Amino acid sequence: MRAKLEKFSLIAAGAILGIMLSLNYSAVADKEANQQLPIDDLRAFAEVFGKIKNDYVEPVEDKKLITEAINGMLSGLDPHSAYLDADAFKDLQAGTQGEFGGLGIEVGMEDGFVKVVSPIEDTPAYKAGLKAGDLIIKLDETPVKGMTLNDAVKRMRGKPNTPITLTVLRKGESKALTFTLTRAVIKTQSVKYKMSEPGYAYIRITQFQEHTGEDLAKAIKALRQENKEPFKGLILDLRNNPGGLLNAAVGVSSAFLPKNDLVVYTEGRTEDAKMRLTADPEFYVKGGASSDYLRDLPAELKTVPMAVLINGGSASASEIVAGALQDHKRAIIMGTQSFGKGSVQTILPMNNGTAIKLTTARYFTPEGRSIQAKGIVPDITVEEGTISTADNGLNLREADLTRHLLNPKEEGEAPPVMELPKVTPEPKKEDNGADKDKSKTDDSNVPMEPGSKSDYQFNQALNLLKGLQILRK
Repeated sequence: MRAKLEKFSLIAAGAILGIMLSLNYSAVADKEANQQLPIDDLRAFAEVFGKIKNDYVEPVEDKKLITEAINGMLSGLDPHSAYLDADAFKDLQAGTQGEFGGLGIEVGMEDGFVKVVSPIEDTPAYKAGLKAGDLIIKLDETPVKGMTLNDAVKRMRGKPNTPITLTVLRKGESKALTFTLTRAVIKTQSVKYKMSEPGYAYIRITQFQEHTGEDLAKAIKALRQENKEPFKGLILDLRNNPGGLLNAAVGVSSAFLPKNDLVVYTEGRTEDAKMRLTADPEFYVKGGASSDYLRDLPAELKTVPMAVLINGGSASASEIVAGALQDHKRAIIMGTQSFGKGSVQTILPMNNGTAIKLTTARYFTPEGRSIQAKGIVPDITVEEGTISTADNGLNLREADLTRHLLNPKEEGEAPPVMELPKVTPEPKKEDNGADKDKSKTDDSNVPMEPGSKSDYQFNQALNLLKGLQILRK
């Protein structure tokens, strides 16, 4: 028996060595420690593998054990590294193109529960009233505790028109809330726009997808044609935008910055992870200058007074755009402090159709500020108004996540900011003191329409731009 176990351990150790090599272990290990594999630790791993195979109360497939080991290896690094099985990899690819199945929630993991980073606009989750910071503790009747993030996402995805019930913990609520949602094919419109008033354009980006830059250019041209004259002011709304593709963020920033201005740079251990991305077509379009969708935009975009709205649901690519425009003094940033996800995830496809999402670098703004675990502090703080938005959840940010990467540039005091007062809602009269299901009746769960008259932050931004226009005369 012992001989068999030893033989099995050697085979398992060889399998693990193969896995490590397939993950380019030697490249990741850099040149430290002479690139030696931790043989003793791998032997211990193989021994544990063998014990589970022989002694666990029920038989376990080799594939499951290996998959869970890879899951643990990646999830133990930071909140954003993950193993993507074949289905999850396909879903990720579909999501960046703007169409996928599910509920429409950007999620992460916190203390064993699924945390809502941001509901995506015009999706079942958004319409039901889920908010950034909500903790999902049950999917139908199954507790989330103990699931991997991939397992939880799989359960939330499914055939369109099928229902799922989410049990949610929310700050300020004495009991769990329940939401019954109907799955749908999620087709997100990443750029929305309108003329708020004559001369004042409003553009909202809900997610940075493959064609967001082109869609932004089309939106600007349509607004300019509608307005007939040069814009007096422009509001770029990035609230509750969970991020997306890096080149899309560079493209959006480049629409408002002079050519060749630095948008963002990254620092990592490998040469590929060290990049300086500027407002140049080679960094935001595949075909180079000949395919530059920004080349014939109105010249006034580089100078028109501009306000950018952010909040705790603005993450990653949203923070890159806000940080670049803030550092170049191109726009006034308004709202509340952003999420603080300043790390770069690279998707590395594996030979078996799966992939790993691996944190490979950190983002830095043009002035060298790290976004990681700090976020973007607005120039003017504007709290939520009478109708709450998705930022009024648990207000969890990157810095609150377990195993989050530290900020490499711990700065002193944050720069001073102006602060506009929060509007306090009028108390509501209760109907005979009846205890109602808040998940169905509380007005705070009704999504506010961004850019509407009831959107306090938007209106403050519009007032600011009007004031700037008066000063320019």
